[in-house]
Amino acid sequence: MNRYEEKRARLLGALREQGPGGVGLAKSTSNLFRDRVHEGSARPRVDLSCFNEVVRVDVGGARVEAEGMTTYADLVEATLAHGVMPCVVPQLKSITLGGAAAGVGIEASSFRYGLVHDTLLSIDVLLADGSIASCAPQNEHRDLFFGFPNSYGTLGYALRVTARTVPVKPYVRIEHVRHADPKRYFEDLEARCREKDADFIDGTVFSGNEMFITLGRFADSAPQVSDYSFERIYYRSIREKAIDFLTTRDFVWRWDTDWFWCSKNLFVQNPLVRRLVGRERLNSTTYAKVMRWNSKWGLTRAFSRLTGKHPESVIQDVDIPIARAPEFFAFFLKEIGILPVWICPIGAYDSQARFSLYPVDPSTIYVNFGFWDVIQDRVRREPGWYNRKIERKVAELGGVKSLYSDSYYPEEEFWRMYNKPAYDALKARYDPQGRFRNLYQKCVLRY
Repeated sequence: MNRYEEKRARLLGALREQGPGGVGLAKSTSNLFRDRVHEGSARPRVDLSCFNEVVRVDVGGARVEAEGMTTYADLVEATLAHGVMPCVVPQLKSITLGGAAAGVGIEASSFRYGLVHDTLLSIDVLLADGSIASCAPQNEHRDLFFGFPNSYGTLGYALRVTARTVPVKPYVRIEHVRHADPKRYFEDLEARCREKDADFIDGTVFSGNEMFITLGRFADSAPQVSDYSFERIYYRSIREKAIDFLTTRDFVWRWDTDWFWCSKNLFVQNPLVRRLVGRERLNSTTYAKVMRWNSKWGLTRAFSRLTGKHPESVIQDVDIPIARAPEFFAFFLKEIGILPVWICPIGAYDSQARFSLYPVDPSTIYVNFGFWDVIQDRVRREPGWYNRKIERKVAELGGVKSLYSDSYYPEEEFWRMYNKPAYDALKARYDPQGRFRNLYQKCVLRY
């Protein structure tokens, strides 16, 4: 705690010396998948990279305190050493606790605990004027506590976060349940979420007639343990094994090694390439660096032009009320067609809690559809053609889309989706000078 207070004091002193002006976050890594528009003038940057430590694991209080730039890789290591883990651990090791608080974090425990922000107890937020607001559900900054999720750094930056934890056992027993009919698939998914007979529930769709629900349950022992951190690939095992066992640590990071299945685009699912790359480089951090390099230099765009195709990146996570999930799935297969698709059900931890910028109904189970690839089209389309189709369908079905990637909403439509009155009220109180970009500028215009 003393180290955190010392860093906080140094930060406030540096901000006083810097003086007023626009503020942006200096960071070397990001899990946002949208390119920024070049800014005409440089904005002062605040380096919060030193706020990357776990402050305290309170086993008896079922909570962990950590600084905002702490990666989930470090957070999980610290908590597992005490026999607990955060209630919701996003799938990629490089995601930070503060990033998940300001964005939207999800995993297979979300059917029980909701999204990452549903599991938070307090947040220290660095505001645009250099002050710090300590936010909790019952204090004078409760409006910012419930308005911080999905704000993506446009209201402030998380310096310290307190999150709920849950006890763990050494192993997770995995069961893959196969379905061939989409309607029955989502009915079974809803029934299992309501039964709460598992510790983890997610799913993988390989085609319109090959769908799996994966159930994870903590276990004290295992007859054997699989390893998907190097030569073997987790998502392939879903089709091959009805029952599987992993250590709890390996289960938490089962998707990170191959970035779900997106590593195929970097050819590292080839056994020879995989061995040459090596275990240490098989992770989401490596793939994100390669992706950003490619985005900067346009290698795949140039290749597409040579082949006469027009690429559109479709990297999205959307949350659909479970009653409308079969309808979205039918639309998706017909109009988008990216496969596989990750399926993750979401239930509210607290049925009374409402987060103003991520407007979902806490009494409803939602289904997250995660799909990440490039559509190569023979026809030149307007920018965002396929993404706009998705955005319109999500709105039609009463769903909501995460804003970590490309968005193409017209401004009026965007603010209808993301609660402009609530956002304006937060902006007026916590950034009245407009030193941070607003949510539309950052997430759609990509300033």
